[in-house]
Amino acid sequence: MELKDKVAVVTGASAGLGRAFAQSLAAEGMRVYGLARRSARLDELGREIGPAFRGLVCDVTNERDVASTFETIQREAGRVDVLVANAGLGKFAPITDVTTDDLDVQLATNVRGLMLTVRAAVPMMKAQNAKDGFGGHVVTIASVAGLVGNANLSVYNATKFAVRGLSEALMKELRGDGIKVTCFYPGSIATEFADVAGTTLKGEPMQPEDLAATLVHVLRAPDRYLISEVVMRPLRPAA
Repeated sequence: MELKDKVAVVTGASAGLGRAFAQSLAAEGMRVYGLARRSARLDELGREIGPAFRGLVCDVTNERDVASTFETIQREAGRVDVLVANAGLGKFAPITDVTTDDLDVQLATNVRGLMLTVRAAVPMMKAQNAKDGFGGHVVTIASVAGLVGNANLSVYNATKFAVRGLSEALMKELRGDGIKVTCFYPGSIATEFADVAGTTLKGEPMQPEDLAATLVHVLRAPDRYLISEVVMRPLRPAA
């Protein structure tokens, strides 16, 4: 896809990986809508990137929020060429210690939020395919925890295995409509994720900019060519 002047939506854009995605896509000449709950951080990112970025406060777990946000994007931009469904979090603990609140927030954000945002974007992409012959590109962010189970990560594992299954199903469901679906499976990344999850990063974790470069590479692939999965790991995960 030629990225210049295209429209991208990035969820979880206020920090970490989502922030790096928004910065890199704007640098490629895209018009970027960044979705997140923290308005102050979105404002800061908007000042940094400039007019190519538009921050929209949106809780991806809230159906009304998501619908209203995509109505705004439809009204302002008229299309969505790229959706980077990045919003997600982890709360690591043995299953006997997982609180119901921590269980619910992971399921709501990592699975329900992904489903709601994809469901909102796909109709616009299908309309684009009918008009232009290519609908767009959905990128989902799973984790290596969506490939292998880990002790004390059971709920997070379950949500990321769900992202894997959803992404594979969407890839098969939407490819006939000219919509690509690519699922990323990253290992440890130097972001705020570890602080929220209650874990400590070891070795030399990947940097958000590393994954943002991979995102640009995948999006630039020819329209006839689909990269459905990308697994990314630190070269030296342990000291």
